[in-house]
Amino acid sequence: MTRKKVGIQLGRQARAEAVEARWAFELEALAPVADIVEIRADTPAEFADGVADVDAIITSWGLRIDREVIRRLKKCVVIGVGSVGVDMVDVDAATEAGIVVTNVPDVFIEEVADHAMMLLLSVARLTPMMARMARDGEWYQARPILSRNPRVLGQTLGLFAFGNVARCTARRAQAFGMRVIAYDPYVSELEISAAGVEPVSFAELLERSDFLSIHAPHNDETEHAIGAEALARMKPTAAVVNTARGPIIDEAALIEALQAGRLAGAGLDVLEQEPPSHNNPLLTMENVLVTPHVASATTRMRPETRRRVGREVALVLRGKWPMSCVNPTVLPRANLERWQPYPMSRGPNR
Repeated sequence: MTRKKVGIQLGRQARAEAVEARWAFELEALAPVADIVEIRADTPAEFADGVADVDAIITSWGLRIDREVIRRLKKCVVIGVGSVGVDMVDVDAATEAGIVVTNVPDVFIEEVADHAMMLLLSVARLTPMMARMARDGEWYQARPILSRNPRVLGQTLGLFAFGNVARCTARRAQAFGMRVIAYDPYVSELEISAAGVEPVSFAELLERSDFLSIHAPHNDETEHAIGAEALARMKPTAAVVNTARGPIIDEAALIEALQAGRLAGAGLDVLEQEPPSHNNPLLTMENVLVTPHVASATTRMRPETRRRVGREVALVLRGKWPMSCVNPTVLPRANLERWQPYPMSRGPNR
């Protein structure tokens, strides 16, 4: 087999790391079939030049692989994305070009669910305000404020989308005694109900939720789905939690609702602009907790994500279907062999 070339964009931080450590996890699967080419690019044009003749691209964050970059690819067959979300790739353009796009949808779902629940509880217990009052010596003034808040037990958590992370978040919320409802037009009501979650319409999700947790992918359909009109349908005592993608929420509308008292709080791991401007009001509101897009971060996450994206790309370069294909309609057109897992009774060593 002719060795392939896999292009990986080299961000500014990675440029300071040792090469051996940098790609060791990806090479566990890729080493037998491909060589890694580091793409040092600070502009879209430089990136397009660097990946023009690669067989595969691995990306996570950095310059977007847009329609123009894809147009200039001469022989790329797969783009491996090292995250759940794939909004850094123009998937429609890749599909038109016959390029497989893969992601890692099941590597760090528990971590993100933990973070979503942490944000929910922090907003419910006014943690930013309580921490500030403790620092400022307002020891006895804090209890009367928190005593006005209802307990979490019995409140309703609404899930916007019902994918892997949402399902894990639902289990955590149920352990806290919360009622859980969900809206997802791409998941059957029977499947949602089987998880002990009540399927609802989008309008009902907004109107009933005490906490609205966002787990949808970012695309044209979900861009600003939680905007002024949606926020106006929510209870003034409700709070929003977002561990998905910032642009799903219309940030200006969210800020306005919080400042006007039409929404009680927010827990946000993602924002429309990252990093945010230093004068973003969300950073200083005492009813808002912002974390710097770290929901998936644990000691396991990064190594396992890199191993997984390497395996996905290696499968395609070997002429096989990947395990996680974002654009499955491209597979019948790709010159790839559909593989089947070994039956339980006949493993590869039996």
